[in-house]
Amino acid sequence: MKYDVIVLGSGPGGYVAAIRASQLGFKTAVVERESLGGICLNWGCIPTKALIKSASVFEYINHAEDYGIKVSDAKADFGGVIKRSRGVAEGMSKGIEFLMKKNKIDVIMGTGKVKPGKKLDVTDADGKVTTYDADHIVIATGARARALPNIAIDGEKVIEYRKAMSLEKQPKKMVVMGSGAIGCEFAYVYNAMGTEVTIVEYLDNLVPREDEEVSKQLGRSFKKAGIKVMTGASVEKVDTSGSGCKVHVKTKKGEEVIECDVVLSAVGVAPNTENIGLEDVGIATDRGFIQVDEFCKTNIPGYYAIGDCIPGPALAHVASAEAILTLEKIKGMDVEPIDYGNIPSCTYCMPEVGSVGMTEADAKEAGYEVKVGKFPFSASGKAKAAGHPEGFVKLVFDAKYGELLGGHMIGANVTELVAELVSIRKLETTGHEIIKTVHPHPTLSEAIMEAAAAAYDEVIHL
Repeated sequence: MKYDVIVLGSGPGGYVAAIRASQLGFKTAVVERESLGGICLNWGCIPTKALIKSASVFEYINHAEDYGIKVSDAKADFGGVIKRSRGVAEGMSKGIEFLMKKNKIDVIMGTGKVKPGKKLDVTDADGKVTTYDADHIVIATGARARALPNIAIDGEKVIEYRKAMSLEKQPKKMVVMGSGAIGCEFAYVYNAMGTEVTIVEYLDNLVPREDEEVSKQLGRSFKKAGIKVMTGASVEKVDTSGSGCKVHVKTKKGEEVIECDVVLSAVGVAPNTENIGLEDVGIATDRGFIQVDEFCKTNIPGYYAIGDCIPGPALAHVASAEAILTLEKIKGMDVEPIDYGNIPSCTYCMPEVGSVGMTEADAKEAGYEVKVGKFPFSASGKAKAAGHPEGFVKLVFDAKYGELLGGHMIGANVTELVAELVSIRKLETTGHEIIKTVHPHPTLSEAIMEAAAAAYDEVIHL
């Protein structure tokens, strides 16, 4: 049972690593303990977007008169929404099965554990252990929802994202702890379908890693939609002794108790690196994350790690990029390390949030003299016609050289626009070159050109 490459885990890091390995001529196997596609395809990126689509369709129906259409007595079938989401996830997982067969990759179902000497033990459902050898072992075990020390996740009243997308009954009231992408997306979905939602965020703004103007705009949009937003607040304890939950929230004004049916913990992720043999092999970790170099090599030759189990952005597209980089480096190809400063970030609530690079505050703190251009979607013909005029595009340029230091957007469909900014930064395109790049009309993408023009006092439509 000898392979050139064995990949432990089949999420967007693992299955991409396996496919690229096969493309490069390596005899390859992938080990998976649950479902092909990992969290992303089964319990993360894909099924949540299916839920969000259902929520947005319901919102469109409820606001149909804004578009000159009359619809009466529309109701959200919560069970049907969940069923559709699970169906989309199952279909995507089957797609990965097809890709494994197409690329002649052996799929080994079971729980893997790395061993010294570039070996890997796999325990199947019957408890049988099989040992496999490989020249290269890629660890892609991902991450799981992190629990706060004082608030245990019981899977019934205090839940994490997996349970949030498979509840049998829609809660009337929900408290969401944390306002990163996961927290905001579920807050949007449940609020749109009629649940009374409260978000509790420890820091002063929603999506706190985003540019402050974007964060404040999302807060206004959420409040307008009926979501209660509590920033600069923390959940101290959750009393689950009764029929529901009593959430004790510490605020700047004192303690407030919120009653709800369920609490969603969305306070980050923890790496899945326990009990996979790292200590036996001597692979170095820090706070649970596997330590790697710029090409994803661990400190032990022949062992690599990618994705959410290593430090860095816990994003599917990052894991996939690391997978390709790792296998191409193993092959001996001339590759460049990933530029983690040019990784796009997306939040798929409504309005959506998309960003890349430095915030305005980051750029100033780094010592740059900046030019900032901002273009509101309220001045965009396409956004107005679509009925989504809220939000804006904000671009931060280095005043000296015209380099785009960062781009920040909030509005409908901006996650589809952010890749243009990633390309602009990759190609070192200047602000003036963006202005002179003709964008199609009417499109939302025009806002990028207009925001660049605004930074240089050349904006036309403001």
